Parts: sequence; structure tokens; C-alpha cells
Amino acid sequence: MWSSVVVVPPAALLAGALLCLAALPAPAVAAARPTGRTTLSVLSFGAAADGVTDDAEALVAAWRAACRVPRATVLLLPSRHRFLVSPVTLQGPCSTRLTLQVDGTLLAPPDMDSWPKSRRPLQWLNFKWLNGFTIQGAGTVDGQSITSLQDSSPADAPHQRSTVHWHSSGAKPTLVRFYGSFNVTVRNIRISNSPQCHLKFDSSGGIKVKNVTISSPGDSPNTDGIHLQNTRDVEIRSSRIGCGDDCVSIQTGCSNVHMKNIVCNPGHGISVGGLGKDNSLACVSDLVAENINVQNALYGVRIKTWQGGVGSVRNVTFSNVRVANVATPIAIDQFYCDRGGARCANRTGAVAITGVAYRRVVGTYSFQPVRLACSDARPCTGVSMVDVRLSPAASAPAGTVAPLCWNSYGEASGTIEPLGVGCLQRSNGYAMPLTQPSNYTC
Repeated sequence: MWSSVVVVPPAALLAGALLCLAALPAPAVAAARPTGRTTLSVLSFGAAADGVTDDAEALVAAWRAACRVPRATVLLLPSRHRFLVSPVTLQGPCSTRLTLQVDGTLLAPPDMDSWPKSRRPLQWLNFKWLNGFTIQGAGTVDGQSITSLQDSSPADAPHQRSTVHWHSSGAKPTLVRFYGSFNVTVRNIRISNSPQCHLKFDSSGGIKVKNVTISSPGDSPNTDGIHLQNTRDVEIRSSRIGCGDDCVSIQTGCSNVHMKNIVCNPGHGISVGGLGKDNSLACVSDLVAENINVQNALYGVRIKTWQGGVGSVRNVTFSNVRVANVATPIAIDQFYCDRGGARCANRTGAVAITGVAYRRVVGTYSFQPVRLACSDARPCTGVSMVDVRLSPAASAPAGTVAPLCWNSYGEASGTIEPLGVGCLQRSNGYAMPLTQPSNYTC
């Protein structure tokens, strides 16, 4: 495949050259190799690449040029360079299947306190309205969130001291976010030290995440690894995630999500929810998580919903899950509340949970092997456990807690250890679990 590289003249002519490039019609950018794959280097658009100078303008200029090329284009951040970039939005639609090749290091500003408040966004790298886009490379996307603060996430980790935040006031941004984008691939890169969520997909579809490494300290609050909402047809494979919150978080509007060969260490495991907050409608369906390895985590595989919500979680399978030193490997919590010491009001409504399978979940726990706390009004139904074998970790305190199955209906089969894990209630077909009708359906 032919490759052409667009080179911009030295700094003395940079301003004029960029104006000329902006004036070119799209076909002229790649005219030299009309059937080839064009490569545009951010260095050619004036990036200092010294890790100190803000290269946001150069990145945006290179993006706009690449977005106009009518055929496949590579936007290159070369290796052995460090690109400091203030928050940017890189948006389409583009006339090409664009690839952002990150071989160097892409750095977020280490401190936002000195910026005007209007420049404190909810995301750092914001990608919008793209189709057929890829981020890949041997480089690193680094949030530089290394300021120590005494903050906490009381509901999920009351026992942990939380550190590592980007700035001490204002909203904490997501590091990389996709919105309204389809057929997106993220592969091979490393994403680290986010002030909040590392990689988020919102209102998108056809997502593939492969061989990605995500890392933040285990005591960094709200630093989800991969966060999905209103997103369908997702494949997450062969990735390692270590963070201070959910390794993968699946929120309302998600369906057909397949996770395979994921290592979560540390973190809060694979989580569906919290769903139904403030009496909202939540719909999640058709999830498969297989060959999952969770270590040194608060949870293994979990579903969490708020009281008062409506909607449903259905057709969820967790299979071949190995846990090591996980506080609670299997959890359903329909009484979720993240308000710390403040109690959440009791409500009769709940997001219905049905058709959840746990197959071959094995390993060690440090607090409670199974906790299925389901709603009185809308019990969990169709729950199955097959070959679940959990034992106390060597480091577990003497006072571990017995398994709990509250208003959870289904069957356990195969090898069940300890025996209390098989505490699911059975329905005989005549005395079905009591449920309240809902005016909202998914």
C-alpha cells in the first residue's frame, strides 16, 4: 500500500502554510497517491511535542485536515515524543475511515485549577459523530492525575483511602469519551491516571476494545475503567484494567455486550449499574462476560440498582470467572445507595432482574461469597448457579459473612461450595414470586 506524508514548512512559514492547507479542497490533500493511505503527522502542524507546550491547536489543525481526506487516513503522534494537550473536541462526520495512531505519549494537563472555569469540561479528549474510527498504537494516554486528596467513595469503598485526582475543585473530567459514534475500534494503547472514568462510550454502537491496558491506583475514587451507556453491540477483549472503581461499568440503554479475557486488578469488578436512580427507567439486556479474572477487588461480578427505578435487566451471563482475594465475588444489590452515611429512602418500585446465570465462578473471597439482595416488590427471577466454588482467602478475617439470598429465585446445580451459596429460592409454578405491575417496559 502506498503511503504519502504531508509535510508543512518550518515554523517561520507555519501560519501561512496552515491557511493554505485549510483552503485546499479535500481531494488535493492526497492528490499525490489517490489510491494510497495518507499519513498526517501532528509534528507537521506545529506541535512542540516537548510535554510542556500546549499542542491542542496543532492536534485540532491536523484532525481537520485528516478529516477531509477522502480515503483512509492516519493521524500520527510519533514515538519518542510527548504531546501535552488541553481539553479538545475532535468531531466528525469525516470523509474517511480515520485512524489516530498514538505511538508517543499524549498528556493531559496536570493541573486545571489555574484555568478559567469555562474551560473545565466533563471530558478531556471528546470524540463526536464519527463512523469507522480507530485509535491504536504503542503509546500512552496519560491523565497525569497524581495530586493526592482525601476524597472518598463511601458506598462502594468506605474502608479505602482515596487519592489521585486531577484538580481539587470543580467537575472531574472523563479522560477519553465517544459520543454518537459507530464502528469504533480502540486497541493496543495504554490509558492511565484518569481523574475520573478512563474510557467512555455514550449513545454509540459497533464498539470494539481490544488489548487495551487501563491503570490507576486502587484508591482513586470514581475512576471506572470502561464505562458504557446507551451503547449497543460492544466487544471488549483481551484487556487488563486496574482502577479505583468498576473495571467495566454498564449503564442503562446497553445491549449485546460481550466481554472476554479481561483481567481486573484492582477495582470493583464487572458491574451492571447503578440503575434506576431518581425513579428513572433503566434497560439493560443480553450481556456476556466470560473468561474474567478479578483480583484484589471489592466485587467480582455485580448488578446494582436503586430503589424506585423501573425497567429491567435481563439475559446476563457470567461464565468462567476466577476471583482471588475479592471481598464479594457475586452480588446483586437492589438497595444500592452511594450517599455514604445518609440513608436512601425506602421505595416499593425496582428495576426487574431476570435471567442471570453464574457458571463456573471459582476462587477466594475476603468478606462474603455471595450476596443476592433483591427487592420485595420485584424479586430476582431466573437466577442460576452452576459449579460455583468459593473459599475464604488466606488473608480473610476470621469473621467472614455467610451467603445471602433475599427474594432471589432460581436453581443451583453442579458443585456448590460452600453449600450456603446454593441458597436460591425455588418457585414451584404455583406460588410465583410476588411482583407489582410496571407502567414502563423496555
